[in-house]
Amino acid sequence: MVELDTAFAALGDPVRRALVSRLSRGDATVGELAEPFGLSQQAISHHVGVLRRSGLIEQRREGTRRPCRLRADRLSELGGWIAEQRRAWDDRLDALDRHLAGDEDAATGTSR
Repeated sequence: MVELDTAFAALGDPVRRALVSRLSRGDATVGELAEPFGLSQQAISHHVGVLRRSGLIEQRREGTRRPCRLRADRLSELGGWIAEQRRAWDDRLDALDRHLAGDEDAATGTSR
């Protein structure tokens, strides 16, 4: 669960969500990531570091370049957890609907 906490905490920042969105379209260096934000490379490097430590992105060396790459497998894990929670809550809400419908039937004296 700590890994999920770290990843969701990393995604709690709008700049980091935008970086993830940008990286979903392809690899980019820190300099390329910084361009649309008007932030310094140092500020973007900080956000990249948070995303890297959370496991959402990885960096590799290509000569003098260090492009960042989104880890789709990690996002899939988060999506899977969210889907599990959605299913659990859907089941709970369906049970509540059935329960409330049963109470209404009892109050009106009707049966199904």
